[in-house]
Amino acid sequence: MKGWAIVFDVDGVLLKLTRAEEELFFAPFAARIDATLLSRDWNSYRIRNDEDIVREIAERYHLPAQDVQTITAEYLALLQRELRGSLKTETIRGAAQLIGEFADVAQLGVATANFLEAARLRLQQANMWEPVSRLAFGADGGGHKAAILARAIAASGLPSSRIIFIGDNVSDVQAGHLNNVNFIGFSTEAARRKKLGMAGATRLCADHTETRAAITQILNA
Repeated sequence: MKGWAIVFDVDGVLLKLTRAEEELFFAPFAARIDATLLSRDWNSYRIRNDEDIVREIAERYHLPAQDVQTITAEYLALLQRELRGSLKTETIRGAAQLIGEFADVAQLGVATANFLEAARLRLQQANMWEPVSRLAFGADGGGHKAAILARAIAASGLPSSRIIFIGDNVSDVQAGHLNNVNFIGFSTEAARRKKLGMAGATRLCADHTETRAAITQILNA
């Protein structure tokens, strides 16, 4: 077994979440409620997790309990259909190369607040799914990012000190601290990096050349 694991957040680290992809998440609600009224600010929901967001919206609008699973299934089917058509996943520059470079030296995985199937479909189109697929955890099962990351750590069979987690959100910083892993804050946006730093991230990277250097420094420490 490899002695290290590198776990990536998906959106903002490996892939860009486009407006078109974002709108697909809310599309199944349109047949039930006025979906234009739903917040597109993921941080405005109680728990930043696709499964929990669907439940929260369903509860707020008094939708039948069975609609939660139906809405989820409709969203995933719609995403799959669009990705087979004209919808193209946008990647973060250097992400594929980063994965390829460390695939032989560490277990690779993802911890994302997206439904895992949604992450798989998008990463698969970008040819980045297979290397991270054996340690991949998503919104399924609910919970904050800390809980999702904890599942990945448990599955790796490694102590937290041997886990490197790369994220772009304040919730990722919190997840890293709560799980006592080596955290790398990543964003191409200076304002977001500032927020990550204010939240406690001490390693901050603006591109994946810097991420590569930060990972290498941790591995060789």
